[in-house]
Amino acid sequence: MKPSPRAYQTQQIMTASPAALVAMLYDKAILSLKEAIRAIEAGDIEARFNANRRAGDIITHLWTTLNIEQGGEIAGNLSRLYGFMLSRLTLVDVKNDPEPAREVIGLLEPLRESWQILAKGKPADSSADKRAAAATSGISVSA
Repeated sequence: MKPSPRAYQTQQIMTASPAALVAMLYDKAILSLKEAIRAIEAGDIEARFNANRRAGDIITHLWTTLNIEQGGEIAGNLSRLYGFMLSRLTLVDVKNDPEPAREVIGLLEPLRESWQILAKGKPADSSADKRAAAATSGISVSA
């Protein structure tokens, strides 16, 4: 019997490093925002709302699990950035406008790339890398 995609996803999450988990969260937020944009273009209000809400939930999770004390300046900057992203996502629903979603994707993509590099085993030898890892030490993901 072949394992289900859900079982594979659960296994992937359970064995991932903290940095890989953060990268996965960014991936899901970006995919959700792209889904919201497609829904706007298709005139599907419910799909837009659900996809935008999912992205907002992920960004909220990233925001609320920041470790400001250990993360220092990086965590503070991420906190402000996440707050800005969430304010932009409100406009996606209020105005049925894809442009704020595109802006947030543009902010999320470089962050995702950084976490992907970190997840691939690049040693956290700089103090900035260590603070970034500390800033997100409370991050957890469920399948």
